[in-house]
Amino acid sequence: MKYLAILGRQPEISIAELEMTDFCTDINRLGGTKKLAVKLDQKPLDYLQSLPDGKITIGVSDYSKGASRATAINEALKLKKILVRHGRSVRVIDGKAAELSTATSLYNGLSGKNTRKIELIKTDDGWYRVIGVQDIDAYAKRDQARPARDAKVGMLPPKLAQILINLCGPLKPGAIVLDPFCGTGVVLQEAILMGYHAYGTDINERMIEYSEKNLKWLVSQKSQNKQGIFQVSVGDATIYNWEKPIDAVACEGYLGKPFSNIPSEIELKEQKGECGRIILAFLKNLTEQIKAGAPVVLAAPAWLRKDGSYKRLEILDEIDKLGYNVNNKSRKGLLYHREKQVVARDILILRKK
Repeated sequence: MKYLAILGRQPEISIAELEMTDFCTDINRLGGTKKLAVKLDQKPLDYLQSLPDGKITIGVSDYSKGASRATAINEALKLKKILVRHGRSVRVIDGKAAELSTATSLYNGLSGKNTRKIELIKTDDGWYRVIGVQDIDAYAKRDQARPARDAKVGMLPPKLAQILINLCGPLKPGAIVLDPFCGTGVVLQEAILMGYHAYGTDINERMIEYSEKNLKWLVSQKSQNKQGIFQVSVGDATIYNWEKPIDAVACEGYLGKPFSNIPSEIELKEQKGECGRIILAFLKNLTEQIKAGAPVVLAAPAWLRKDGSYKRLEILDEIDKLGYNVNNKSRKGLLYHREKQVVARDILILRKK
């Protein structure tokens, strides 16, 4: 079955056609995926006419070449006109752009859960039916309702935490996921929600206290039916001896000094040196503690320059020498940042040789 994943942030929306297993079709664990859709094996009108009796609510998102709000609403109105002629009651959802926003889809119930509330996606190669919409409220709650947060050390978005874990590849249920720079425990909480065991360390004792408080809060939630097994302890990732086994490592490494303005060349050189040293020391310490083939997904820093580009750490050769295969040497598409954010996250996908 062919699926369509709507990725990224507006206005930079990309579409990826994927052959996915049932395990990966739960949008609540796909992080950066805003919508998930399945390709229709029939014309959209035929599909809509096959729906159960009763009022139909439809919305159309148009991702085809030259799409606009007008093309999207016109497609929806054409479908409505024919359906009404055949005696169906139809409501059309009108968005503010060629594509319906995540919020519009979610709050109008176009998430694939109701058989008579449908969002259709038009692309240059055909039509898709939305089967999942990102629950933006659930992400916001997990991010903002946690009892212990600290903006001074940066706040890893739960969506990015999910992406880091997913990039480790398929893991067995109950796998032990290590975050050696766990901070307030965002990666650990998402690992628990995915059915894994969470293991976190951090050099800052206060961060471990925050992680423990947040994870206890998470597993106490009535909606949380996972086992919620976790372990956190104080430890310097460059020298710490973790308990074994470790099935996967997903983390945000040391990002250095926070900047509100573009750093000078001198500041950039200093930050690159410090961040590179800590990340390489961590990887050297880790390599003897994990098995061959174990995935390590790491968010490293990259810094905004005046021309709008980002300067990454130049440490891939050193990582290779430490005993890791770098799966994404081009790093294309794996730079995570808001518009004009000074310190971006450069996602490295590694595997122990």
